[in-house]
Formats: sequence, structure tokens, C-alpha cells
Amino acid sequence: MRWCVSIGAVLVAGVIAGGDVPGVAAPATTPSPVPAATEAKVDVELILAVDVSYSMDMDELALQREGYALAVTSKEFLQALKTGPTGKVAVTYFEWAAANDQKIVVPWRVIDGPESAGALAEEILKAPLRRASRTSISGAINFAMPLFEANEYQGLRRVIDISGDGPNNNGEPVTVARDAALAKGITINGLPIMSKETNYATMDIENLDIYYEDCVIGGAGSFVVPIKTREKFKEAIRTKLVLEVAHRVPEPRVVPAATREPRVSCLIGEKIWQERWGR
Repeated sequence: MRWCVSIGAVLVAGVIAGGDVPGVAAPATTPSPVPAATEAKVDVELILAVDVSYSMDMDELALQREGYALAVTSKEFLQALKTGPTGKVAVTYFEWAAANDQKIVVPWRVIDGPESAGALAEEILKAPLRRASRTSISGAINFAMPLFEANEYQGLRRVIDISGDGPNNNGEPVTVARDAALAKGITINGLPIMSKETNYATMDIENLDIYYEDCVIGGAGSFVVPIKTREKFKEAIRTKLVLEVAHRVPEPRVVPAATREPRVSCLIGEKIWQERWGR
């Protein structure tokens, strides 16, 4: 089932109200070394897939970077880490644009407390900002899927966290990539950026949050956190990461009875591109 959560609907403190998970007392004797397989276990393998297409202006790109850096070092995120069985998550951060344009900014890292979270934030912030052409959400999903198989971690969950400010307009249809990920047991969550007025010149669409709900996200407990003002950038990113790490499902938004057809065409981005450029 898919959910959509508004920024004001989630009180971060309430999300993590469960607090610490009680541990098992250590034996009196000196414990044996921890096997490598145990060391590799994490609560979630989390891929942060971040849009850097030309429709994103430089201020938005900077806000996005800063939002992720502040989110992973926030007290809410660090408290959420403690709610899982291992108290650790594995994270990688990459930027995407066209179907064949993805760049890993931060390779896989284990986050288990303030020090490792701070190191991740520093890596995110120090990378040069870049922009690139086209918007391929399907390309981002297809790039993300093999990253789970290539890492050394064993997550209880695998999540792709996609942020973007427009619909898919390049590469294969987004639903094809989405369904392939869901078939592997991967959850996809969305952060649609709707902080500017709709602009046909940059391939924007109205109701991008509904497009993400119907065409992009999926999997157990999947949800969308839309960003509708620049002032909410940082809060939205923090809210979504806390929900993902704490594995809490937000309250469902009341929507009309579901039909088999998406409320927004999942090929709307491709259609706009075809109408404008004829290819």
C-alpha cells in the first residue's frame, strides 16, 4: 500500500517515540570476536538518489545538498538509528539526470552515530555542485538496483529514496524500472520537489506528488513527502529520512477510491518532451 505524508502531518519526535531497543546483557566472560557476517548486518540499505537536472536551479541544488547533510546529523535522525535491531544503516548518495548520467557522490557508508553521520554530511557538502540535461527517474532506479548487490551489507530492508522536480522524460518508462525494483523486494520512496511555479519550459507538471504516488513509488510501506516551498526543503528531507530509518509508516492521506488507472499519465513527461522537441 502507498501513502503520502504532508510536512505538517508528521511530528518527528512522535515518529521515534519508541526510544532505544533494549539490549541483551553481555556475558561475564570475554566474548568471542564478532564474525564478519554479523558486522555487515544493518537495519536498512538506503540509496539516496538525487535529481540534478537543469530544471533544478543552483539554489535548489544547494538547498538539497544542505538538507541531506543536516538531516543525517540531526538529533531526530540519530535517535531514529537507535530504534532498529542493529542501530546501523548503510547509505550511499548519487546524483542523476539522463538515462546514462548518474554519479556516485558518496559510496556506501555505515552510519551508526554522530561521528559517522558527520563524516557522511561532510562528504555530501564538499562535492562540487553540477547540473545535467534530461530527467530519467527510470535510469536512476536502474542504476540503483545493482548497488544493493555490489555492497557488503545485509540489510533487513532495501530502500531507494528518489528526489526530483519533474516527471520521467528520458530512458525507459518509469513504471518498467519501478516494477523491476519491486520484484526484487526493494521499496521506493519519493521526495517530489514542487517549490516553484509550474513552468512548461522546464518540463514541469502540476500534481507532481500524485505522479510520484502513482508512477514512481512502491513496495512495503512506501510513501511520498512533497516539498511545496523552499522553506520546507530541510524539514521535508529530515522527515523522510527519519521515517525510513525508523521504519514507521505515516498516517494515510484520504484519497478517492483507487482505480486501475493512474490519476496522472505515467508517460506525461515523455509526451511533453515529444510535443516540444518532436523526438
